[in-house]
Parts: sequence; structure tokens; C-alpha cells
Amino acid sequence: MSTPIDVSLGQVAASLVLVAIAIAASRWRDAGLEEDIAVAVARSFVQLTAIGYVIDVIFRQDDAALVIGLLAVMVVFGAFTARRRADRVPDALWPLLAALSLAAATTLGLVLALGIFEPEPRYVVPVGGMVIGNAMTAAAVALNRLGEDVSDGSREIEASLALGATSTQAMNPLVRRSLRSGMITLVDSTKTTGLIFFPGTMVGMLLAGADPVDAVRLQLILLYALLGSVAIAALTATTLARRNFFTPAHQLREPPAP
Repeated sequence: MSTPIDVSLGQVAASLVLVAIAIAASRWRDAGLEEDIAVAVARSFVQLTAIGYVIDVIFRQDDAALVIGLLAVMVVFGAFTARRRADRVPDALWPLLAALSLAAATTLGLVLALGIFEPEPRYVVPVGGMVIGNAMTAAAVALNRLGEDVSDGSREIEASLALGATSTQAMNPLVRRSLRSGMITLVDSTKTTGLIFFPGTMVGMLLAGADPVDAVRLQLILLYALLGSVAIAALTATTLARRNFFTPAHQLREPPAP
């Protein structure tokens, strides 16, 4: 039987001891991460607390418009966040918006259409957040790799163009490597799930008292959904962004300053 977990602010405060260990390790080895860790902890507290109240309102209202609005906000913020990592890709925002939107819509649409989850905020909001977050990471990594490869291999690309290749043909090897970079992290973590680590959803369900078999099955569904969303996001982002490196005459543009 499942029992609700009651976590107090005192328990949250006590867990800051582990943050102190991270700060101490950074200071000991002069890694210079103390300020970043402090900012990350403060932002996570504020952002998660705020989104917790927002989600509570959405659950109570049970309004599809509010759910869609929240997911849209996630997509927009995710695209702006990923764009900062893809600073060598010209006009990266629009490919990222398209990639995250398509990944979220396709993944959530399929799991709802197949009857895997009920079309209720309690299911759509957390699954949508996981899908968009992982899609954002994959798209950002893929475009970051693509931008670096184009910058480093500009002479090879121009040589291919001079020999008669189209911009698509010249970019295909780079796009393949970028797509692999965007997907490989989740693929590798999926391979080791259950052997080296337990994913967060499974751990949360076990802590809440759920049956281990149910926890495993739900985690498998989420892993497969995330694999699909990551593939869609990375493929869409790289396919759309590669055009931005060229003029309409298939000439390589000057790379933007990072």
C-alpha cells in the first residue's frame, strides 16, 4: 500500500549539509564552484517552491488550458536556456522552439492516445516536464556539438561546396555526429538502469511505498518515452539548424561570435 510522504522544511534544511560538503570540496580543490553551487541551490528552492504552488492550483482546477499553458511556458524557457549553450549556431532559438514543441506534443500525444496515462493534469504535467527537460538537454548538446564542428571544420565544408556538394551533403557527417552526441547520454543511462543506478521516478515510488513491480513498470514507460522525445528533439533541432549556417546560395556564413 502507498503512504504519503510528509517532508518538513526542517528536513529540507538538514539536507543542506550535503550542499556544504559540495562547497567544501570545491573550495578544497580550488574548483571555483562555490558561487555557482550557492546560486543553484537558491534558484532551485525558489523555482521548485513556486512551481509547486502553480501545480497545486492546476491540479485543483483540472483545466486543460492551464496544463497546456504551463507546458508552453516550459518549452519557451527551455528553448531560451538551450540557446545559451548553442551560441555558435545562428538563430538557434527557432529550431529549439520547434524541436521542444514537437517532442512534447508527439510524446505526450502518443502516451495519451495509447492509453498509457489518463488525460489528467496529475499525469500530464509531471510527464510533460520530464519530456521537455530531457529534450532541452539533448537539443542543446546536439546544437552545441554542431556549432563547434562547423566552426572547426569550416575549411572542409567549403571544400565540399567547391567540389559541387550541396549544403545538406556537406553537413550530413556533422549532423550525424551531433545527433549521436545529443542522444548518447540517455541511451547509456538507459543501458545501466537497474544495474548501476535507480532512476528518480522509481526511487520516489519506492519511498512512497509503491509495489516494486509497479515502480519498475512505470519507470520503463518513462524511459521509453524519454528516449523517443530525445530522439525527436535532437533530430529536429539539428535538421532545422543546419540551414542557418548557409546563405540561400549554399555559401557558408561567417560563424557568430561565441
